[in-house]
Amino acid sequence: MAEAHQAVAFQFTVTPDGIDLRLSHEALKQIYLSGLHSWKKKFIRFKNGIITGVYPASPSSWLIVVVGVMSTMYARVDPSLGIIAKINQTLGTTGSMSNQTKNVVSGILFGTGLWIALIIAMRYSLKMLLSYHGWMFAEYGKMSQATKVWMTMVKIFSGRKPMLYSFQTSLPRLPVPAVKDTVNRYLESVEPLLKKEDFTRMKGLAEDFSINLGPRLQWYLKLKSWWATNYDLLYVIPTHIQAARAGNAIHSILLYRRKLDREEIKPIFLLGSTVPLCSAQWERMFNTSRIPGEETDTIQHIKDSKHIVVYHLGRYFKIWLYHDGRLLKPREIEQQIQRILDDPSEPQAGEEKLAALTAGERVPWAKARQTYFSRGKNKQSLDAIEKAAFVVTLDDTEQGYNKKDPITSMDSYAKSLLHGKCYDRWFDKTFTFIVFKNGKMGLNAEHAWADAPIVGHLWEYVMSTDCFQLGYTEDGHCRGDTNPNIPCPTRLQWEIPEECQDIIEKSLSLACTLANDVDFHSFPFDTFGKGLIKKSRTSPDAFMQLALQLAHYKDKGKFCLTYEASMTRLFREGRTETVRSCSMESCNFVLTMVDPMQTVEKKLKLFKIAADRHQHLYRLAMTGAGIDRHLFCLYVVSKYLAVDSPFLKEVLSDPWRLSTSQTPQQQIELFDLERNPEYVSSGGGFGPVADDGYGVSYIIVGENLINFHVSSKFSSPETDSHRFGAHLRQAMIDIITLFGFHSNAKK
Repeated sequence: MAEAHQAVAFQFTVTPDGIDLRLSHEALKQIYLSGLHSWKKKFIRFKNGIITGVYPASPSSWLIVVVGVMSTMYARVDPSLGIIAKINQTLGTTGSMSNQTKNVVSGILFGTGLWIALIIAMRYSLKMLLSYHGWMFAEYGKMSQATKVWMTMVKIFSGRKPMLYSFQTSLPRLPVPAVKDTVNRYLESVEPLLKKEDFTRMKGLAEDFSINLGPRLQWYLKLKSWWATNYDLLYVIPTHIQAARAGNAIHSILLYRRKLDREEIKPIFLLGSTVPLCSAQWERMFNTSRIPGEETDTIQHIKDSKHIVVYHLGRYFKIWLYHDGRLLKPREIEQQIQRILDDPSEPQAGEEKLAALTAGERVPWAKARQTYFSRGKNKQSLDAIEKAAFVVTLDDTEQGYNKKDPITSMDSYAKSLLHGKCYDRWFDKTFTFIVFKNGKMGLNAEHAWADAPIVGHLWEYVMSTDCFQLGYTEDGHCRGDTNPNIPCPTRLQWEIPEECQDIIEKSLSLACTLANDVDFHSFPFDTFGKGLIKKSRTSPDAFMQLALQLAHYKDKGKFCLTYEASMTRLFREGRTETVRSCSMESCNFVLTMVDPMQTVEKKLKLFKIAADRHQHLYRLAMTGAGIDRHLFCLYVVSKYLAVDSPFLKEVLSDPWRLSTSQTPQQQIELFDLERNPEYVSSGGGFGPVADDGYGVSYIIVGENLINFHVSSKFSSPETDSHRFGAHLRQAMIDIITLFGFHSNAKK
């Protein structure tokens, strides 16, 4: 806002009588308020930096320690074992202090040193405590006395009222597993998928790697580990006014950003409120963009951004987020969005499909960016997008769940959020916020900067704030008043030559080919949910993964390498690890399920064995003992050293024909589903990893609903997302029926 006025804050003309200077008082006011807001933000960050820097102690604890030391000194007791006397003696060499001053300064210096030493000791003790993961392998529903004592110690050393980044320096590094352990786990994971002779050959390659090249690569990897640290509501549309929905939601997103800047978002914990997870991924949620490069992309993040960029009908607009030194209110944002919707101007040459560059191949985009967007108005406009807090798309289509046609409507909704028209989402931003013509909304998120749970945490807050806190008037508008004094959004200006427009069209053609090949099926499963699964004393995730294995076998008649995403945020800067869900135990269970001659008792027995095995694999992945990240890092080291490994090359060439992920609900307290059962999330999804495979995402909502997203490619004769969805529904029912819950499950 203030930047828009700076050019006209001072105006002058040269006359024969001298210089005639005119000041714009409104502009000067906005500049002053903008500066005040900036300094407030810097002060908050400085304060939070101090609080986080001394955690798990507090700044006030310094005074307590120093006063304690001074009190013992005046009681003629030396708590320093002679250190204070040595400090006093050193200060005496200056000759400029009285004895009393030297005593005070010596006491303060020793007290400060003792305080810092205590902080380091507490932080190291907490890191050692958080390195213990035995609690995760305890029997379901049981907790040992040792674990209870450990939990108490963690809480003691965790301090009080932690901020978002308080635990970062106390989290352990991700460990590097032994090569032989990782190789053995890999062999176990592929044994049910390979023929006997193929497995024997792979076993020989693995043993040779473990003895010869593996230990050498491991040494470099260990050295590196020491040097470095390692989606919208389904049934509800609270308003059908596009601008109003955008106003509330954008304001909610900005409130979340303010809480993030102030570190007021609480850390995520496991085991109640005991074990903290790494919060590093939150740092780049806003004001961030992926920048294309010819060899590798980079992540560009700026500390603050005071604007967003809005795309509508092929035009890009810039909206300032502050006025009179404060954040725009929901009704004011609605006003700005409505001004864009009412704007009759046409797109400039090359502007409408510009974002297709972010959807195509990276090298042409990197070259085009350097050639056509590195100077002049093109650079200025591209900077506005890349340095925006986030990008908003006002979509001109209507999407969302339709009771009259639930299958087609949900599939269309999911595909629109995934790729849209391939030129109306800026795929390089951390996320593009999309508002449809009928008031439905969603996010399209870039994956390099963070994982799905981080975006999900933001989205849960936005949906809750939009519906339950901000709300709408009876006629569907945001609450509050419009403000005619706020300047209109400004159009971004472009001069895109025809050569660049040709590159845009080529990128769009490639992106559309990929997008049109995606077969996306999104559906709610409400026959039963987590509540009934828990009655079988089975982990809901293990139940889901075994149902997926059964569905895949019924769909294709064979097993495949399966990817399930597991987080490693128990460690500092941890991201994800792979759980290889297709195991020997899961295959045995599936084969028994499709054999009509097998008894229910045997099926149940093998289900329990397979579920326990899956849980064990999941826990290994979470605690740093997974397979794939370790092998991939060894492969990277081998490429750096220019050595060839047939074993690693073959491992990394195996396709994931079933890629799965669960979107967790993290802020259950925000939604009371018993009182508001219609306020359920449809979750999020992704495309298939392999050309002849499936991508499956699911979110367990409350006790009685599971939402699925299944993707595949139309071009593959082996896959059909709707067919797989039907197999998955039936697999869920077949498994729950084993436990005698068939009366609750409707086919």
